Amino acid sequence: MLSLHGKIVAITGASGGIGEATARLLAQRGAAVVLSARRSERIDAIARDIREQGGRAATCVVDVTKAEDLRRLVSTAIDRFGRIDVLVNNAGIAPISPLADLDTEGWSAMIDVNLRGTLNGIAAALPAFREQGSGHLVSIVSVAGLTVSPSMAVYAATKNAVRTVHEGLRKESTDGVVRTTAISPGYIRTDLADSMADPHVREQTRKNMDAMGIPPAAVARAVAFAIEQPADVEIGEINVRPTVQA
Repeated sequence: MLSLHGKIVAITGASGGIGEATARLLAQRGAAVVLSARRSERIDAIARDIREQGGRAATCVVDVTKAEDLRRLVSTAIDRFGRIDVLVNNAGIAPISPLADLDTEGWSAMIDVNLRGTLNGIAAALPAFREQGSGHLVSIVSVAGLTVSPSMAVYAATKNAVRTVHEGLRKESTDGVVRTTAISPGYIRTDLADSMADPHVREQTRKNMDAMGIPPAAVARAVAFAIEQPADVEIGEINVRPTVQA
C-alpha cells in the first residue's frame, strides 16, 4: 500500500484554504509538514493543532517573493526533520481585472507571487533535492490557464508560465532525481477572491465558489496521490474541478 509515512513536506501559503487542507491531510497520513505563510499566528495555530492530534509539524514565516525566505523554509525542514522530500508551491494571489483597467500593480503582484514565488521555491529546493538524490516539486496552478476567461489574462499567464517551468524542469530531470507535479484546481472554496481588486469580479467569483465550489480537501487529496507514488512514477499534471463546472 502506498504511504506518506516518513515524507517531509514543506508547504507555502499554508495559513488557509488549499495549503492548510494539504498540511492537515498529509500529517494525518504520516508525513511531517512544515507550514509557511506570512501570517505567523495562523500557521502556528494550525501546526499546534496537528501536533495535538499526533502529527509532526513545524512552521516558518515566509514571503514567497523573497528568495531568502524560501531558502530559510528549506533549511527549516532539513534542520527539524533531516531532509525535505517535497515542496508544495501553493501561495498565490488573483487581483484579476480586465486588461483595460490597466492595473499594472496587480499584474506585477501576480507575477511576483505566482511566478517568481514558484521560481524562488525551485531555486531553494533544487540544490537540496540534488544533494539528497531525490525530491518532488508540486505546484498549485489553475484551470484558468487551460481556458482563458475575460479578466483573467495575466493571472492565467502566470499560471501557464509555472506550467511551462514544470515541463522544462521535468525534461531536465529524466535522471529520476526530481519529480514534478502541476495541480490545476477549478472552483475551490477558499479566500482567493479576497485578493481580487475589481469588486464586480470579486463578487461574481464568490458567487461561483458558493454555487459550485468544492472543498480544499479535494485538492489536498490530489497532492497526496501524486507524492505517495513510488520513485519510478511521476504524476505530471492533475486537474481538479467540480463536476458541474464547465
